[in-house]
Amino acid sequence: MRRTPRDTAKSVRTISRRGLVMGGLQAGFIGLLGARMRYMQVDQADEFRLLAEENRVNIRLIPPKRGQIFDRNGITVAENEPAYRITMVREDAGDVDETLAALARLVRLDPDDLERAITEMNRSAPFLPVTVADRVSWDDISRVAVNAPALPGVTPEVGLSRRYPLGNDFAHVAGYVGPVSDRDLERYEDPEPVLRIPRFQIGKVGIEAKYEDVLRGKAGAKRVEVNAVGRVMRELDRRDGTPGANLQLTIDSKLQNYVQARLGEESASVVVMDTRTGDLLAIVSAPSYDPNKFVQGISVPDYRALNENDHRPLASKTVQDAYPPGSTFKVVTALAGLEAGLVTPEDTVWCPGYLEVGGRRFHCWKGGGHGHINLENSLRESCDVFYYDLSMKVGIEKMAEMARRLGLGEEHGLPMSGETSGIAPDKNWKKRRFGNDWMIGDTVNAAIGQGYVLASPLQLAVMTARVATGRKVSPRLVKTVNGVEQESPPAESLGINENHLRLIRRGMNAVCNSRRGTAYRARILTEGYQMAGKTGTSQVRNITAAERRAGVTSNADLPWKRRDHALFVDFAPVEMPRIAVSVVVEHGGGGSSTAAPIARDVTLQALYDGDPPLEAYPSAVRGRIGTQQEELREKRIDFSADGRSRA
Repeated sequence: MRRTPRDTAKSVRTISRRGLVMGGLQAGFIGLLGARMRYMQVDQADEFRLLAEENRVNIRLIPPKRGQIFDRNGITVAENEPAYRITMVREDAGDVDETLAALARLVRLDPDDLERAITEMNRSAPFLPVTVADRVSWDDISRVAVNAPALPGVTPEVGLSRRYPLGNDFAHVAGYVGPVSDRDLERYEDPEPVLRIPRFQIGKVGIEAKYEDVLRGKAGAKRVEVNAVGRVMRELDRRDGTPGANLQLTIDSKLQNYVQARLGEESASVVVMDTRTGDLLAIVSAPSYDPNKFVQGISVPDYRALNENDHRPLASKTVQDAYPPGSTFKVVTALAGLEAGLVTPEDTVWCPGYLEVGGRRFHCWKGGGHGHINLENSLRESCDVFYYDLSMKVGIEKMAEMARRLGLGEEHGLPMSGETSGIAPDKNWKKRRFGNDWMIGDTVNAAIGQGYVLASPLQLAVMTARVATGRKVSPRLVKTVNGVEQESPPAESLGINENHLRLIRRGMNAVCNSRRGTAYRARILTEGYQMAGKTGTSQVRNITAAERRAGVTSNADLPWKRRDHALFVDFAPVEMPRIAVSVVVEHGGGGSSTAAPIARDVTLQALYDGDPPLEAYPSAVRGRIGTQQEELREKRIDFSADGRSRA
């Protein structure tokens, strides 16, 4: 059928419109494509030229600034200081050996550091910078910068390194940082990229390790332009990371420093605790070490000297070590008996110097015995026979329950390395541990803190604080995180009869302030500052029957490692307790002669917030104490200036 002229004209108009639409779309697309090409080839030419020419734009991580650590008064415990270092990127260096040889002609390179750097480069990603020389001088940095064209892949940098201005005082508390190891990386399921930067520092022990994620912060990143030999030409952009949080501890640096100086080279530990809040005001293990030596890697001779020292300076004795608590445990046995209604203040026991149990003779420390003695006086004079007798009535289950109620036999969750739970043994514990039944002799030994009973100095301080207050006081070491107070749970009542606690406190008061008390010579004279305490001496060897017949060998005549441990716990002031103190001197001999004087000095220092007047001491020791105070001032830090300079 022939189309009419009208239909033909209509078809032409339709085709023309479609052609125009299609042409317009094509023109628009070509225009858009042209604009995009112009943007990429003209406006972004420099950017893409950098990306195209030999991949000369690198993205590098910016290590975050580590959070600082302060004491309760704002004195710096751990800080960051600028440190110059020289790094190398393997993929930019070309011939690594040749580049290192050229660098060695400019800067003295330690052979051990050089070997470590080569090892790190071989096991690390080729684009990661590896530290070749650390803590170099400004002159070394200048020489490297001037000769940069001849040192491909080598970059002088300014970084931050950890520093502990108070040295030995906080080694066991703050701990130290060190380079990330393979063992450290294994602890993380998906390690952050910043942890893979060779020689990046993380916490190894103590607060530094326990609060690593809080202190570390988050890494940033920067894009840098480098030339053909790897030299950084300019920084294109940067995204700064998030610095780590600052921590404030409950420790008083002045008191911590005094205690460290007072202990000297003794193998000993001291814990000072605020009975009202649970704040740890001092927690000291002696001897100590300089944590700054570990930051960059301690030398083999220095580490060997620490590791082979029989006084174990690397051990955090306050929380890691557990000791037989000796007669300090009599507080537990006495309270268990009182709460069970098995002893009254008027009950007496005859002490002839020993007690026969199951055909075995258990001796009192006083060979001639104490005669008739009641509970309060048994604490005052530390009669062993009274507690042998009481323990057989009470039984180990009630003693263990009371020990745990007072904070023994459990961890307290301090952010310090290797906290021990100690041992508050019962029948089930022995069955699980040794597969043996509990014996009556085990109960008698436990009554005076021997046998299977073990407690850390921290636990002994907690026990003392709870006896002093009647509340479940818990220790606290971190006061604030970035200024936010770290609240402790409210100290609820122990549920112990207050009359029973008063009786124990009277006995502990008599230990220090009665002429017949075992710590009378270590008493405090100042009214309103007197302390109440309990001595303890724990044996580390068996005394044979033959030795008893011939006369027990004096501690002074024994090799150091065979001498008894000396212990003392106290709270003060007696009427309104503010602090609790525990002291353990390894192989120190007697608690009354060795540990009690240390505890008295530390207690006075804490109460007076500085050196107490000589009138606070018994007149017989004032001359010696005056000399001691002068000697200790020479060893202590002068906090009156900036808190760091040594006197």
